[in-house]
Amino acid sequence: MLKQLIGDSKAFDRAIAGEELSYNDGLELMNYDNLHMLGAVADIARKKLVGDTVTFAASYYMNYTNVCAASCQMCAFYRKDGANDAYTLTPEQIEQRVAIAQDMGATEVHIVGGFHPKLPLEYYEAMMRIIKKNHPNLKIKALTAAEIFYLSKLTKNSIKEILSRLKDAGLDSMPGGGAELFHPDIRGRIVRGKCSGQEWLDTIEQAHNLGIKSNVTMLYGHIEKPEHIVDHLIKIRELQKKTGGFITMIPLKFSLDNTELEQEHLVNNECSSVYDLRIIALSRLMLANILNNISVYWVAYGKKLAQVALSNGGSDLVGTAFSEEIYRAAGKPTTSSIEELATMVKEINRKPAQRDTYFNIIRNF
Repeated sequence: MLKQLIGDSKAFDRAIAGEELSYNDGLELMNYDNLHMLGAVADIARKKLVGDTVTFAASYYMNYTNVCAASCQMCAFYRKDGANDAYTLTPEQIEQRVAIAQDMGATEVHIVGGFHPKLPLEYYEAMMRIIKKNHPNLKIKALTAAEIFYLSKLTKNSIKEILSRLKDAGLDSMPGGGAELFHPDIRGRIVRGKCSGQEWLDTIEQAHNLGIKSNVTMLYGHIEKPEHIVDHLIKIRELQKKTGGFITMIPLKFSLDNTELEQEHLVNNECSSVYDLRIIALSRLMLANILNNISVYWVAYGKKLAQVALSNGGSDLVGTAFSEEIYRAAGKPTTSSIEELATMVKEINRKPAQRDTYFNIIRNF
């Protein structure tokens, strides 16, 4: 029956068989008319790989600074040093906020910021040491590959040296931000002053080789074309084959408000929900059998669309996002409780489970 509905699509034949999809397969699926069928096939792959459990973490999001030497066209968060609303937290201030987060039930702290032109490596070491000293059981997921690359250039230390020192100071894993889209034809049009796509991949590969696992993201819904999406997913897949270091892949919907892309009228509307679901489904199918977890970032989608995305290949809701500031800068509500996320999952007849940073189950609901 499914074969009759699909017709002569070779890409769908391979997707249903669980085979690795090619670049051309990816383009075919990106342009496939029947979104419901695309989502259904992705959901079959999801169920085969991870079953009906939907996971999420109790996460605290900490932005240690909004000062950034870059000025990315897609970002509403950054400020230049000296701006009236620029800030940089001390390690002690960070620890005080983390203490509150742990009291709220957080099991991990997600720490990212901007490319601060004046902070030394010792600042980041001190931040992690004070957190680990006072909260030894809390996992530190901190600093994107883009931040590490910038810090290497700023301090004239090798990437390996920086990662090794931060690991010794308490770094457990890394978030997936800064990946944006890897293809050079699109990257320079959405980021400014940030590492190239290949430099991001090389940096995260070094982290994986040191035993530091990470997430990986993909920013979509702005001025990209289908080939940029497919290229990004294949590069993730190829690196995962080499290192096995990615924990989850998180498609990030571009949030328009207050960005340069909006101000210059390069993007006038956020992408449709139909496109969101297509991206989730394609991510699942392109990465099937190499990366089990496809995360639905409900902060960007809203809770109702996130539920639909979980039926189009998604298997994880990322987390509670306590104090998430980057999407808030673009006008998004950003906080939820563990109980609210569990209810979201139950409403679509799936099995909610709280996880840790590495996707080990902490409790079922």
